[in-house]
Amino acid sequence: MISLDDPQKLRPLRDQAHQVAMNMLRPISRTYDRAEHTYPQELDLLAAMIDGLSESGASSGAGASGVKRDETQDDDSGAAVRNGANLASVMGIAEMCWGDVGLLLSLPRQGLGNSAIASVGTAAQQERFAGLWASMAITEPDAGSDSASIRTTAVLDGDAYVLNGEKIFVTSGERSDAVVVWATLDRNLGRPAIKSFVVPKGTPGMSVERLEDKLGIRASDTATIRFEDCRVPPDHLLGSPEIDTGQGFAGAMATFDNTRPLVAAMAVGCAQAALDLTRDLLAQAGVVIDYDRPAMAQSAAAAKLLQMEADWEAARLLMLQAAWMADNRRANALEASMAKAKAGRMASDVTLSCVELCGSVGYSEGELLEKWARDSKILDIFEGTQQIQQLIVARRVLGLSSAELR
Repeated sequence: MISLDDPQKLRPLRDQAHQVAMNMLRPISRTYDRAEHTYPQELDLLAAMIDGLSESGASSGAGASGVKRDETQDDDSGAAVRNGANLASVMGIAEMCWGDVGLLLSLPRQGLGNSAIASVGTAAQQERFAGLWASMAITEPDAGSDSASIRTTAVLDGDAYVLNGEKIFVTSGERSDAVVVWATLDRNLGRPAIKSFVVPKGTPGMSVERLEDKLGIRASDTATIRFEDCRVPPDHLLGSPEIDTGQGFAGAMATFDNTRPLVAAMAVGCAQAALDLTRDLLAQAGVVIDYDRPAMAQSAAAAKLLQMEADWEAARLLMLQAAWMADNRRANALEASMAKAKAGRMASDVTLSCVELCGSVGYSEGELLEKWARDSKILDIFEGTQQIQQLIVARRVLGLSSAELR
């Protein structure tokens, strides 16, 4: 029998994350939404707590354990089922984002670049960069959704790679210890030549040009970073330096297979916060929600809430499936994109609908509903837009290449 309950061994972690969200993140959520670009000092204590849990083996960071692309293990061979770091991460992140998405993205040593290190880096690199807070720099002014159009270059010059280019919308780009930069070794070779480099802050030739003013996740800094003759040691190239045309865009895709379920978890948590508050506000207004009666036999507000809750549950299950497959080393590119597409769109729809259902209360700053509606929009955009996810899903389902289906 299939169980849809959270794994028993991960429930304590889930409950701890919810307590942190409720007692540490939710109370300061509005403060740092209004004070954009101000670093939340309260997160230093929280980061120290998470480090302690990680060292004791009781928790995992946002980077999870990575998704190693191994198509040979995508079967039901009878191997023992694992509920591990990836599942723990999405469950914990969902609860933390019930508190605040922007603050979760601002947590030290929990950057999206850590996922790249976990997914692409060698065992030695993962050990060397353990404890590093790494942001991830992929998007460029001329390369947004099409990551394969990256123009930032990395040229081997003696004992170092020389990076030149500009990256935009880098989450935690100013605050992190290092940036994982995606650059091409040879533009003429296309996707296979794109590699990732760990560039520590303070490296000569690397500069933060500006911070963006944003609609949502205002507690998180979003930077534009420029690289001008920035020299990086060869061992800071994650994985193999060899250009394997047979592997295509495997390095970046392995990273996305890891980070997209994490973004889906952020969307699930943000939407759950909106649903929980809306349910309470409707109850205070006298709206009765009966789970034993069909939606069409109830008030319009109750029927809408029931529909949103069903939508939320579908996104949550897709998120859990993608993470579970990663834990069990099964290729999850399709499932990761499905989870990201569904959860991102769901969160945007649900949070906006909650604002509408609650009327003036939802639209005002007296409650956090309007903030969650603003925060949720980015979750349908970064780590691959809604349209890109649908394109990836269509290619996988139809068995078509990127050249055959654009």
